[in-house]
Amino acid sequence: MKSYSSTLRVRYAETDQMGVVHHGNYAQYLELARIEWMEQFGVSYKGMEEKGVMLPVYKMSFKFKRPAHFDDILTIETTLKNIPNVKIEFSYKIYNQHQKLLTTASTVLVFADMKTKKPTKCPKYILEALGM
Repeated sequence: MKSYSSTLRVRYAETDQMGVVHHGNYAQYLELARIEWMEQFGVSYKGMEEKGVMLPVYKMSFKFKRPAHFDDILTIETTLKNIPNVKIEFSYKIYNQHQKLLTTASTVLVFADMKTKKPTKCPKYILEALGM
């Protein structure tokens, strides 16, 4: 469906003593990429929350093929998997500066009403912004 690529440089604090990115940092990388993906369509997390909707993560998975290292420039390709309803699903591919595929991942997030904390449908304005 709709894809967008983000880039970031691996910081020293994100690595272990061997200079390899600790697996716990990848969730943050996906979050940064998702936020940029949404912003390209004029949808901000902050604005969504101000309108009473949040997007908690329901499921997240990774396949680590090669390690990322300190000072690598990572490109994260974020792709919407299907039309959002109550859930929004993304797939990701993370490459280094040599275009080597390092990691694949997927996330499922649920649209939730911030007051009730219960699932809700994707807001119409988001579907319109995505051209759906």
